[in-house]
Amino acid sequence: MKLYLKPGACSLSPHIALEESGLDYETETVDLKTKRTAAGEDYTRINPKGYVPALLLDSGELLTEGPAIVQYIADQAPAKKLAPANGTIERYRLQSWLNFIATELHKSCSPFFNPAAGEDWKKAAAANLERRLGHVNGELEGRVFLLGADFSVADAYLFTVLGWMKFVGIDLAQWPNLAAFVDRVAARPAVQAVMKAEKLA
Repeated sequence: MKLYLKPGACSLSPHIALEESGLDYETETVDLKTKRTAAGEDYTRINPKGYVPALLLDSGELLTEGPAIVQYIADQAPAKKLAPANGTIERYRLQSWLNFIATELHKSCSPFFNPAAGEDWKKAAAANLERRLGHVNGELEGRVFLLGADFSVADAYLFTVLGWMKFVGIDLAQWPNLAAFVDRVAARPAVQAVMKAEKLA
């Protein structure tokens, strides 16, 4: 498998999932401005959407969208328990978290990385982020990870998005459960390896 990524972007989440899974994989960076891969290929010919992540499977098929990719990875290494079994209520809870992170946290960060975004848009997005982060902080009360004691691909995604808060201007210290969560995830050997590989550590 090959993961197309941009260091520090949302592709960090499936990168962590791959490293946690123990599966064989390789990565290739993408310049999202020029739409060129590190090897000089036109990325839009690989992924017409033009953004990361994208996972090229050994079959030659391409899988896009982070929440789908991380579940695929988890299902290839069931012994690692990165996702509950398909068909269980716990799996639907995982999907609920992935959807929440994607729509309420990830997307609310968009204006802070968009040069055309006005201050009103940024202010509204920051207010939404603070409400949603407060909710997640409450959900983490008494829990090690989002689903309980076991690390899952949803935790990798949450960790990725929480890492952007310093660019948004939001201090996680006001939510002790979130700050402690970030420290716990950052201490995982697989996460440290990925952060080093993406030159983020």
